[in-house]
Amino acid sequence: MYAIAEDTLPARVLKELLLYRRRYPEHRQSASEADEIRRIEQVQLPRIAAFIEAGEPIEFVLPAFPAKSPNPGKVLDSRPDMAERLSLSFLNHLCQRIQLFYAPGAKITVCSDGRVFGDLVRIGDAHISAYQDALRLMIEEIGATHIGVFNLEDVRAFEAQRDDHEQLRQLLIDGYAEPLESIRETLLASEEGLLLYRAITRFLYEDGLTPDYQGSKTALQRDAKERAYGVIQRSWAWGALLADQFPRAIRLSIHPQPADSLKFGIHMMPTRDDWLTPWHGVAVNTEDRFVLMKRSEVLEMGGELVQINGQPSHYRLPARAARRAAVA
Repeated sequence: MYAIAEDTLPARVLKELLLYRRRYPEHRQSASEADEIRRIEQVQLPRIAAFIEAGEPIEFVLPAFPAKSPNPGKVLDSRPDMAERLSLSFLNHLCQRIQLFYAPGAKITVCSDGRVFGDLVRIGDAHISAYQDALRLMIEEIGATHIGVFNLEDVRAFEAQRDDHEQLRQLLIDGYAEPLESIRETLLASEEGLLLYRAITRFLYEDGLTPDYQGSKTALQRDAKERAYGVIQRSWAWGALLADQFPRAIRLSIHPQPADSLKFGIHMMPTRDDWLTPWHGVAVNTEDRFVLMKRSEVLEMGGELVQINGQPSHYRLPARAARRAAVA
C-alpha cells in the first residue's frame, strides 16, 4: 500500500486513486517512490480537499473514449465492447468506493475526444458519432450513475457550429492550441514528453497498418511521426478547454503522468502495456479476471471469441494461454 502521511478524507481519496496509477514503464525515475508520492500529495491533496471542505461531490474529468482503433489487429470492430463496459464500470465503482467514506461521493465526466482529432487519426465523424452514442447507451445500461459524458459539440460557446465538425475543430485550435513548433519544443525538452510523443506515434503507426494499406512501413512511420505532433497539439488544446469548462475538477488521464503534474494517470483495466487503452485493445477473460490485450496477440494464443446478444464482446483464453497472459 502506498504510504500517505495522514488518514484524512483527502488522503483516503488519493489512496484510492494511487491503487490504479499509470506509471512510465520505460522511464527510470531518479526519485524514490516515497518522494514521488509526496510530490503527488502536494498537487492533488489541496484540490481534493477543496471539494470536501465545501461538502460537494469530488469532480473528476477524464479525456478518453475517442473511438475504436481502425486496425482490426487491435480491436474487434468500431463499436464499444466489453473493454469499454468494464472500464466504465470500474470508473463508476471508484466513485462508489469514495462514497463509502465520503457521503457526497464523486462524479467523473468522460470527455470523449474523438471529435477533437478524428481527422488526424483518420476516423470518420460518422464512426465517432456512432461510438459516442453507443457509449452513452452503455453508461445507461450498466447503471453508471456517477458518470457523465462531455463532447466537443457540447461546448456552449461552439453551439452555433455543433453540426459542422470541421469548424468545431478549427474553433478549438484557434481558441486553445499552442503553435506546433512550441509543441515540438516542449515534447523534446523532457523524457516524459519524448515518451508521450513516441507512444502517440506508435498508436498512429499501428492504427495505419490496416489490411487495405498499400504503402511502405517507412512511409507510414514518417507520416505517423508528423501527425503525432498534431494529435498532441489538439489533445492539449482540449485539456485547456476542459480547464475552462471544469476549472475545479481533478484531471484524470489515460496516459502516465509526472508526479508533479496536475493530471493523474489512471488504469481502468489490468494490462501489461502501460499505454494500452480499451479503444486500442480487446477485453480478455483469463479465467480469474479480465485483462486488456491487442486482438492479434489474443488470436496467436488461441483466444475464443465470445458474443453477447449476437455482438462480438470479448475473448476467452484456454487455461495454459491464460497463465501466459497474466498481468503483474
